[in-house]
Amino acid sequence: MTKPATTRLEGASYGPQGDGRPGHLVILLHGYGADGNDLIGLAPVLAPLMPDVVFHAPNAPYPCEGNPFGYQWFGISRLEPALTLAGVRSAAPLVDAFLDETMAQYGLDESRTALVGFSQGTMMALHVGLRRARPLAGIVGFSGMLAGPEILKDEIRSRPPILLAHGDSDDMLPHVLTERAAGTLQQNDVAVAVHIAEGVGHGIDQTALSHAARFLLEVFELPIPNNG
Repeated sequence: MTKPATTRLEGASYGPQGDGRPGHLVILLHGYGADGNDLIGLAPVLAPLMPDVVFHAPNAPYPCEGNPFGYQWFGISRLEPALTLAGVRSAAPLVDAFLDETMAQYGLDESRTALVGFSQGTMMALHVGLRRARPLAGIVGFSGMLAGPEILKDEIRSRPPILLAHGDSDDMLPHVLTERAAGTLQQNDVAVAVHIAEGVGHGIDQTALSHAARFLLEVFELPIPNNG
């Protein structure tokens, strides 16, 4: 693993709507080869439903091996389980530090903070979120997997509610990885909901985003629209 380009994560942010201080925080972790600007695009869709939420989408710490204009949480030249776990572990302290710094910036704690990840960002969100001393409000994982499922029982420290969504036509990370992750989480007494999107590839469709919006409203205990 090459040395990270940064020892402190930075990236895009959005919200809250209005003039008040944010009451909740959502941190968005992008996928391999992207950057924070990729997932911050979800914020304008979600923000009207949750106007007191501030969204932050940091860039991953490493320049991407496969895309010189993007970033990676870790290299994926081979998706071997041991290498994936080692990669997740290498980046986890930076995500933890970003969580702590951003919560402190707004005077918020874990009960008002959620992690949302896509693909490799989902791997990071699950790894970090389940090992925090205090449970986050929730975790959303799109099109990802759980790294090191066999060690979770020995390392889990908190059990936030989790929503996992995956397209059944994903040819990069097959949706069976989400189903396996859900099984492992359930075995470790984590409340997990799963949405498998028919005909969807490696991406986030409108239905999955709607599920995520409702999940975030529920875990933040915010009003759910009548048509939601």
